[in-house]
Amino acid sequence: MTIATVSLNQIWEDKKSNILLCEEYIEEASRKKVDLIIFPEMTLTGFSTNIEKIAEEESRSETIKKFQDLAKFFKIAILFGLVINNGEKALNKSIFIDNKGTVLGKYLKIHPFSFSGEDKYFNAGNKLEQFNFKDTIIGLTICYDLRFPELYSALSKKSDLIINIANWPKKRVEHWTTLLKARAIENQIFVAGINRVGIDGNSLEYIESSNCFNANGSPLKYTQINDMKIYEIDKSWTDEFKEKFNTTNDRKIEFYKGIL
Repeated sequence: MTIATVSLNQIWEDKKSNILLCEEYIEEASRKKVDLIIFPEMTLTGFSTNIEKIAEEESRSETIKKFQDLAKFFKIAILFGLVINNGEKALNKSIFIDNKGTVLGKYLKIHPFSFSGEDKYFNAGNKLEQFNFKDTIIGLTICYDLRFPELYSALSKKSDLIINIANWPKKRVEHWTTLLKARAIENQIFVAGINRVGIDGNSLEYIESSNCFNANGSPLKYTQINDMKIYEIDKSWTDEFKEKFNTTNDRKIEFYKGIL
């Protein structure tokens, strides 16, 4: 499976401008025969807590409808993030749309970033999200989830690839890269992290740091087009690697439950 990661320079809370940017990347990825294109967290707004302005009703979301139309037209799967209304608070979600425009996966961020006050505005999820696309089982996570290895251990029991979409600032970008690599090594799985670039409405700076690691913790080779990287995900490589060196078989899950 071929994936494209887009380190989008998100225009603050400007859905119309951001969707035009996304469409350009989607068109280019389609020309390159990419199977799946992935955008950062809260794709069309940046990481904003201004939920009155940016949140949408999921049943009639213009963002979801637009990405469905683009997926069908360009025959490419799309993973993106958006904010959904949920009573007094909102939901930080990622949506996976396949190349026919069907919503194949929905994930609600399990770990709101309380350090920044995200938990004051967003309700937390309590459910894993995994699905099959192109004979590859994909698990979804969002940003701060990356700091919680238990989540990745659970997802890796069935997944071939775990994706994290984020708005992860430059000042902690070393953590981002280290944790992506660690999640890949400890779970012996492909892990892809998609981060934004630029400066957001809170004056936080982001730098190009999207990456994909294999089960050995090695960054995959890629072809780069502007802020888009194109990778090949071959799950048979993971199978062959684990035949020679498998550590996940030695997990003691019941023991861990008792000590955590």
